[in-house]
Amino acid sequence: MDLGSNFAAKLEQYLLMGKSMRGAAAAKLIQSATSAPGVFVFGELFDLPGIRNLEKDEQYSQSYALLQLFAYKTYQDYLENKDQLPILNEAQTIKLKHLSIVSMATERRILPYPLLMSRLAMSTIRELEDLIIDAIYLDILRGKLDQKESQLEVEYTMGRDLEPGKVEAMLSALKNWASTTSAVLATLDSQISSLSSQNAFNKKQKDDYEAHVQQLIKEVGEKKESAPAYSSGKKPLASHGQATTGTGDRMDVDEPEGSAAGGPKGKNRKAPQAETKSSRKRNRF
Repeated sequence: MDLGSNFAAKLEQYLLMGKSMRGAAAAKLIQSATSAPGVFVFGELFDLPGIRNLEKDEQYSQSYALLQLFAYKTYQDYLENKDQLPILNEAQTIKLKHLSIVSMATERRILPYPLLMSRLAMSTIRELEDLIIDAIYLDILRGKLDQKESQLEVEYTMGRDLEPGKVEAMLSALKNWASTTSAVLATLDSQISSLSSQNAFNKKQKDDYEAHVQQLIKEVGEKKESAPAYSSGKKPLASHGQATTGTGDRMDVDEPEGSAAGGPKGKNRKAPQAETKSSRKRNRF
């Protein structure tokens, strides 16, 4: 259920009674409505003829000003114009302070305790927190008390009556907000488009790089498969007594003459005979 959704229904009985009231009866109606529990909106009372007539009646003009106070103003306004208004009873004082918190929350979401205590003329934090807790239970606002930071964090509030002449200002504020929002959205769309283009470009570069790496790996693998078995690229030397043909076949080769007699190929060959010395006899004298 939305905040304040049943407040208008609680005002209904006062609207029915006020249709035929004039003068003192109408002033008393205002006093009753502003004191009644659960009644926090009052704008429709200004449509009653008997209530409108009080504005120009010197005797009851303060009652009309009291209704304006609860419909549009705050407790600080009451303190500043106390001489021109009736004295508030306890129920009216608490209600006006609740409505004042709602008005303050329209200006800022975080309400420090010192600010609240000053605007509501409250002397202790305990008294202030009790007032805020009551407002939360009455569905006047939703929020969280941050005792560590000494502040009220407002989430939602009920809507108060809109003072005559303020509609145009609100419409202007809403138009400015809409214009600012549109500009922010256009900027965000532009940035999102730019980021998408950059991401697409980066992805293409990454894909091209990976494809290039895979191509290099493939080419290296093919070269390895087609390379000779010996990595040095040199053909093996023939063993002793063998030669290699162009086709890689081996064939026997005769060893040259003069090789060692003990060699395997010189087994049946005769070793060259040593030159014999001449056996000349020397003459003796």
